[in-house]
Amino acid sequence: MITIVVIAVVVIAAVILFIVGRGRIRADGGRGLKHRFGPEYERAVAAHDGDTNAAEQELGERVKQHASLKEQPLSPEDLARYRAQWADIQEEFVESPQQAVTAADALIAGLARDRGFPDGERFDDQIAALSVHHATHVEGYRSLHTAAHGQGDTEEMREAMLEARSLFETLVTEQAGDSDQHRPSSPDGNGHWPLALNRRPTKGSST
Repeated sequence: MITIVVIAVVVIAAVILFIVGRGRIRADGGRGLKHRFGPEYERAVAAHDGDTNAAEQELGERVKQHASLKEQPLSPEDLARYRAQWADIQEEFVESPQQAVTAADALIAGLARDRGFPDGERFDDQIAALSVHHATHVEGYRSLHTAAHGQGDTEEMREAMLEARSLFETLVTEQAGDSDQHRPSSPDGNGHWPLALNRRPTKGSST
């Protein structure tokens, strides 16, 4: 009888340790994902109606699929071309906001593709891969993509352009040997952006 009791206690203790161990592993994994994805983690939880398990499973799959992706450097010529095109698009926003956000969306999609991310025609795959490597910058691109498809007024398009700029800057500055990572550039070289992006539209502005 004593032997049976001892065995039962040992089994119960082993089960408890197993459950606690799994909980710790999951908690550590959850903290790791939360740290890695930042606001994207909270967005995933909200998208799954607060189900952290489902959100972490989705984010974990993104890491499995895209963590090994190696970002490709751009040539100086390509860097100059992308910067010039982005500056032109910002100037275009003054007269044609919708055309500008559409062009900006296509430009970032092409830039991400050239850096080694999935093609922009598979937006969900591209944004998932970008979120693994640049989680703090993808929401602006997501907003820009939405605005490019006609969902938003002029103010929303302006904000989308401003927010998406952080991803653009990251993709064109995070190059091997680049000492100016994350330093925002501007079309005129003096830190000034087109007035249409710096100011809020007046009431009654057309969309």
